[in-house]
Amino acid sequence: MSVEMVELTVKAPEPARTAWVLQQNRVFLDFFWDLAKPDQEIRVKAVESLIQYLKTNNKADEHDYTIKRLVDGLSHTRETARPGFSLALGHVLSAFEDISLQSILDRIKEKHNLQTVKKKLVRNALFGNLFGVLALHQSGRLSKEPLVVLGCVQLLQSLTQHRQHLKDLPSKTMVDILTEIPEEVFEEVLLTTLKTDLASAFSTPEQMQLLLVALQRFPQTLKPKKLKKLLGSSTIINADNIPKLTEVLKTAANSVKKECVLPTVALDLLKLSLKEDSFQLFWSKAIIDGMLKQQPGPTYYLSFRLLGSALPLLSLEQLKEVLSGEVMERYGEHVLSAQKPDRFKLAPEMDVYVSDFLQSCEDSDKQLVVMVAFSSLANQGYPVVPSVWKVVQHLQPAALQNYVLWLKNMFTRPQLDQLLDFSTRKQKVNQEEQEQKEVVFRLRKWIVSRLTAIIDNHQVKKQEDLIMDVARFVFFHAFFSTKKATEDITETREKLSVPVDEKTRTALVTSFFGLLLSMHHLPLTEDPAEGEAVSQKRVLGVTADGTLWIHHVAQFAQLLLHQPKFVQSSRPFSAEQKQAWDSMMESVAKLSKKAKKDQTAESKAFQQLFLLVGMHLFKAPEELLDIMKDLQSCVDNAQQTKTKKKKKKPATDKDEEPDWVEVMVDILLSLLSQPSRHIRQVCKTVFSSICPHVTAAALTAILDVLDPETDNEEDGAMIITDDNTDKTQKKKSKDEYDDDDDDDDDDEEMEEETSDEDSDNDEDDEAMEEDEEEEDDEDEEEDMEGQVVDQSFRLELMKVLQQQDALATEEDEASDEDLDDEAMMKLDKGLAALFSEQKKKSQAKKDEKTKLQREKSLVRDFKIKVLDLIEVFLARQAGSPLVLGLVEPLLLLIDRGMSSDSNQQEQDFLRRAADIFRNQLCRSKVYCRTVGDRQGELHDLLHKLMTKAQKLSDSSVSLYYFSASLYVMKVLRGAPPPADTEEEKTAESELRFMGNMDVDRVSAVFRDALTSYMKRRKSPLTTQMFTDLFNRFPVLCVNLLDTAVQHITSGVREHQQGQACVLVLRAMQSREVQKLLSGAPWTELSVKVTSQLTESLQQVSETESKVVKEKVLKVLELCQYLVKHVHHQKLSVDLEPLQQVLQLLPTVISFKKTGKMEDTYWAVVKHFGVVKPKVEKIKSDKDADKAAVPKKKKKGFLPETKKRKKRNNPVLEPAGERPAPADKPGVNKGQAKKKQDKKSKQKRPAAQGTAAANPAKKSRTQSESNPAKKKKKKKPTQK
Repeated sequence: MSVEMVELTVKAPEPARTAWVLQQNRVFLDFFWDLAKPDQEIRVKAVESLIQYLKTNNKADEHDYTIKRLVDGLSHTRETARPGFSLALGHVLSAFEDISLQSILDRIKEKHNLQTVKKKLVRNALFGNLFGVLALHQSGRLSKEPLVVLGCVQLLQSLTQHRQHLKDLPSKTMVDILTEIPEEVFEEVLLTTLKTDLASAFSTPEQMQLLLVALQRFPQTLKPKKLKKLLGSSTIINADNIPKLTEVLKTAANSVKKECVLPTVALDLLKLSLKEDSFQLFWSKAIIDGMLKQQPGPTYYLSFRLLGSALPLLSLEQLKEVLSGEVMERYGEHVLSAQKPDRFKLAPEMDVYVSDFLQSCEDSDKQLVVMVAFSSLANQGYPVVPSVWKVVQHLQPAALQNYVLWLKNMFTRPQLDQLLDFSTRKQKVNQEEQEQKEVVFRLRKWIVSRLTAIIDNHQVKKQEDLIMDVARFVFFHAFFSTKKATEDITETREKLSVPVDEKTRTALVTSFFGLLLSMHHLPLTEDPAEGEAVSQKRVLGVTADGTLWIHHVAQFAQLLLHQPKFVQSSRPFSAEQKQAWDSMMESVAKLSKKAKKDQTAESKAFQQLFLLVGMHLFKAPEELLDIMKDLQSCVDNAQQTKTKKKKKKPATDKDEEPDWVEVMVDILLSLLSQPSRHIRQVCKTVFSSICPHVTAAALTAILDVLDPETDNEEDGAMIITDDNTDKTQKKKSKDEYDDDDDDDDDDEEMEEETSDEDSDNDEDDEAMEEDEEEEDDEDEEEDMEGQVVDQSFRLELMKVLQQQDALATEEDEASDEDLDDEAMMKLDKGLAALFSEQKKKSQAKKDEKTKLQREKSLVRDFKIKVLDLIEVFLARQAGSPLVLGLVEPLLLLIDRGMSSDSNQQEQDFLRRAADIFRNQLCRSKVYCRTVGDRQGELHDLLHKLMTKAQKLSDSSVSLYYFSASLYVMKVLRGAPPPADTEEEKTAESELRFMGNMDVDRVSAVFRDALTSYMKRRKSPLTTQMFTDLFNRFPVLCVNLLDTAVQHITSGVREHQQGQACVLVLRAMQSREVQKLLSGAPWTELSVKVTSQLTESLQQVSETESKVVKEKVLKVLELCQYLVKHVHHQKLSVDLEPLQQVLQLLPTVISFKKTGKMEDTYWAVVKHFGVVKPKVEKIKSDKDADKAAVPKKKKKGFLPETKKRKKRNNPVLEPAGERPAPADKPGVNKGQAKKKQDKKSKQKRPAAQGTAAANPAKKSRTQSESNPAKKKKKKKPTQK
């Protein structure tokens, strides 16, 4: 046996076997390393792998080692490691039930004994005990061993004394243990031990929580008699215990101040009060009289959270009582005060509480009570919850119906006494109690926003009757009032207790048109069948029978207009306006009949436009009356034209073409000036339907609006709507881009002081006002900085001073006499009048400047909306010849936009125009393929565009002109002819096909452009532009190749010469160009390029210029392709001159720090048989020293796994392959190795030459060469 052992030590395979054994141990030990890592996923995976490993191997020594390591790791100094070891210990005890829990508990107590541990490790030992108990609890076996349960509880009781470290973790662990053990174990084992803790339940929240959990889990053990012995009373919640409970709740509230959660003890006490039928006492005394008597803070937040958590637990009567009490009132004050920045906001948490309650509650009565209560919480009439409160989407249909009914009743008969109204302290101090009319206005404004938000929310489950009911209600009170009740009109049955004033009516009108927009986007309330959902497109804005929502509203308006005895319009129609309305309804009826027979998008779009303009007649009848008449005649002419075309098939002359499209375009343009997103969308829909009928004159009318030349002329003409007040002007600038409803803006009033909330301005108004204030401030600063004193004001000031003899002269310099009082008074009056007049003049200038800015903003907004029509036309009629007329106007817009103001609005307009031009026009796959007789015109346009592109100063604008030129060329070329039978002829014909393009003329245009690019130092053209030209039109590429080759040597600068090489390279790499120049032309081209490259390289002189080197790199890249191609195709091209020049190139330009150039050069000369010489690397003295220095034996307490990594090296890399030092053959171990190392160290300085002269440098380099070694040496000393 001993002989075999000796043989094993001598044999070579021994290290491999040792490494295999160590590798197995290392896998096992790595589990414990992973348990201590901060990443939770790694720790969980390590626990699973450890359990699987132990089950697979099932070795007793590994089990013992595992238990030891896990128990030791419970007090790990790294906080993230303790949970990992605790979790692993719990799973090990759960997987191997033969391990006694009592033995583990004893090990934990012994290892982490607080009496014997060092003072600085007490905290770690505390956590070791805690996590040890947690591990026993996680094993799931604790309830089977009562003595272990007792030991764990006693250990946790001893840990509760160290609250500064563990806080309430021991108490929570005891609660978790109580939730799992059976009642017998509690009664027999734990009751005696926990008697002290249970008896002192009113001392701390943790002990109270322990008692509450015991009452829930073991009601048979803790009967009222038992409680009386423990606490002195048979119930927890009674009048005597209320003060103690209040103190407990206050302590619990302060303990979770940072966590922002509801303490569990508070919710458990609430549940206990419901169980003991003492909720009224608990809520009124402990919460209202106890918690709310403190200063606003944690106690208030606990009360609010308890209110939200109590919603699912309370009965209907209890909900009414709680939601109308002082807690709700305090919550309203908090919501109002928390709107200021940097304030804690509890409203999002309350939204979650209410949303969860509504989602889980199936009782519609309870849902209604909660919604009504929160909607009744108001500050001087305005509810604190937002009008767009999304919790409404969880209401049952019955609750939603009743909630809408309650809102309508509160609007018609505001019952302010039913509101839970409050005022803030600031309002009370300032005595800002508002009048009843103002309170009613604020309430009604919120109600209208709330109703429209319900319809706008697509998540709310609502029926069509409810939608129509809300629309009728808002429309009726916006434009009508009741004279006498009638059964035909439901809205007349409820009389208003307070008449609707003008401010409320304005809010109603705004909300109504926002409601129309929401109805325009409403999906069908009833889900279609599965088959229909897949096959049909989703329909919006119609009812189940296919009728437009706005049509239903118009029919209701028609009913009201024909009932003058019962209702009265707030803005009665004149006879002319009434006639326009009636004719509109007749036209809609005709269109709807035709739509039923032949459903077309055009008829539906005309219906929408008619109805929308008709509804806007109620808002601005004077402005829209002419538009309505024009629209009526326009649609009639369009219908007549269609019928004539059907009867008469022969084509008519151009002079007899109907002009109804031009009139319709003018109508759409005038409607786009209205500040309405709904009108904008309908205009786009209508224009999309009439695009096939658009004429050149109609398109010109649109382009005239966008013409930058007419900006100054049209500034005043564009502002045609609502020019009476500043508010409407402000709205128009933002209204089209604000996707939020006006309802959101109403809620923002709660963020300001409520005394200023009587204004009906929305968020857009506030934003514009802020911008104007900033602009005014900037103007004032500019005026103060650079304004010259007004000479007229200076003269007037001198006159006033001279009149009172107050102007100093040379004669008065010696006089110290002052003016008398009367003279001073006159002087003051004169100066005051003068400065007042000057202030008025300066204010008038500022007002004029602000007005001009507003007008400019309105015009720009209008033009942005007009761009919608251009985009629609390009999307629907991309193949129309009229599209060619859009090229120059759009380019002019982009060109002017680049040089105009850089404010956000101008940038949006420019970005929109550029996007339409690039994506909808130039990159469109559909284009005009029928040029007809416009070939000369298109060639002139191409020449004009390219001439303009060369004259521009901005390269980005020039790119758009160049892209337009490529688009015109694409139109001129058209579609290729049909393919022939032979594939080769087809490919050849497709390549050479240029359609109606005059190739020579176009080639001349682009040849001039290319020459300009190569001859000008600063050209807006770029290489990428010509590369795109070459890729799209290979025929033109062939024609321009000679020019590009010529400028390889004749370019104005090295940069242009290098770019010429790039163009030639891209052209020669193109397969299409190779096919077009196959044969002799290709050889001739290769000869020319070779000659030019040789001449270009001969021109290179010795220089370090970066530009020259970049040019040489481009030349070498072209040389590489050319030489490779010539050799591959065996062309008859003389490459010897080029080879000779290349051989001399390294002597001219150094290749240092230009790796790409050097690699390209050797890749070129490699084709001539020249191979890059290999450079032998010479080791420096320092490297030799490092190789000669033997590795010192590392000292210190390193992990076993780290040490074994070095021992595995012979397995991965055999020793025979590693080069050994020449001066130490055969020396491997023992004392001889150490002596040899000392000798080599002594000899080394003499061999290092100059390095030996500075030993400080040598020591520094040695220490820097192995920083890891130094760190490892320091580790043990840090402990």
